[in-house]
Amino acid sequence: MRIQIKNLTKKYVMGEVEVNALRGVNLNIKANEFVSIMGPSGSGKSTLMNILGCLDTPTTGQYLFDSIDVSTLDDDKLSEIRNRKIGFIFQTFNLLPKLDAVSNVELPLVYAGVDKAERREMAINALKRMGLANRGGHKPNELSGGQRQRVAIARALVTNPGILLADEPTGNLDSKTGDEIMAVFRELHDEGNTIILITHEPEIAEYADRGIVIRDGLITSDEIHAEARKFHHAQL
Repeated sequence: MRIQIKNLTKKYVMGEVEVNALRGVNLNIKANEFVSIMGPSGSGKSTLMNILGCLDTPTTGQYLFDSIDVSTLDDDKLSEIRNRKIGFIFQTFNLLPKLDAVSNVELPLVYAGVDKAERREMAINALKRMGLANRGGHKPNELSGGQRQRVAIARALVTNPGILLADEPTGNLDSKTGDEIMAVFRELHDEGNTIILITHEPEIAEYADRGIVIRDGLITSDEIHAEARKFHHAQL
């Protein structure tokens, strides 16, 4: 699953004010990369994330998602990509409080039309993968923050998406639990998953192999991280 972005812009009009959130972004992300995107508030990183996740469309420019030109798709096609090819993980977990863990993980499969027995089995297996085999019947308020994020990751993984898009996934966690969650992402990457991590924390960004910095709607830095560089050299 490859991402190619060419001369991407995004403008918002708020009253009489025009905001240039993205001002000509070029970006390539290969399959099985682990990339972090950092930037201060107002930098454009949230806008870029929404476009990468097919939650929004660019004003001009081209976004190729696995060779598909996203900018030409209608809402139904965008929804299909979101449901089947992108797994979302959010800072606030976005779990439904009245549903237990298994039912929360099942939700993307419900939207995808998977039958009840099959989706239940797939959800249980996804929770097992996250070390939560004995927590399937628990509701979110009966789980710790780290467990809730693991449920959210299981939900993102259950459709076997091409890309995991994580928006500040450790933002509501203490540092120890945050490190545990980032270790999960490292394992998922080692298993072959493409991961795009949105964060404002440099120490969290360092878990990724490649770090991108965006400011004022432009990419100002795109580098292989030091630890990843050591790893790549060791592999040569």
